[in-house]
Amino acid sequence: MNWNAMRRGSLVIVGWLLLSSLAACSSGETVQGGSFLNSRYNDEQPALSGDGRLLAFVSDRGGGRNILVYNLEERRFIDMPRLNRRNAIAESPSLSYTGRYLVYLSSDRGIPELRLYDRAVGQSQSLLSLYQGWVRHPSISPDGRYVTFESSSRGQWDIEVFDRGAGIELDIPDGRPVVPPGL
Repeated sequence: MNWNAMRRGSLVIVGWLLLSSLAACSSGETVQGGSFLNSRYNDEQPALSGDGRLLAFVSDRGGGRNILVYNLEERRFIDMPRLNRRNAIAESPSLSYTGRYLVYLSSDRGIPELRLYDRAVGQSQSLLSLYQGWVRHPSISPDGRYVTFESSSRGQWDIEVFDRGAGIELDIPDGRPVVPPGL
């Protein structure tokens, strides 16, 4: 038997074993072009929902910086229609208790815009459309009513709290009583 042919055969077997073991180590389902949760893509800025079921993070999958949401219990990505906008950079995700609401920053003109995505209706909206100043590091309360963020509207970084109002649908688990603040 030819020594070179044996060596090539051994390399093929070793290569196959390596690929098999790598495939067995990856956890998660595929999303956008056959990618795994733990993949070769740059994934960063993770945020957990209050109940620990959902994981939101920023990823460069698909050539842009988009927010993806992964269901940890079901080990699959969740479809989030109209969350990521074409040619926009998304960052700093924050989830409410069950993950119904997601606040994040989106920038398509170089200025970060604070946005809120509602999974129940599959739509995103700007929270501070006429706001003067830069914003960063948004965070949403577990019930989805309050959004905190850092603002530069006074020429320095300050912390602000945005109240979405008493009339919004709160993100609370079924059967849990609603207790007004201060009681």
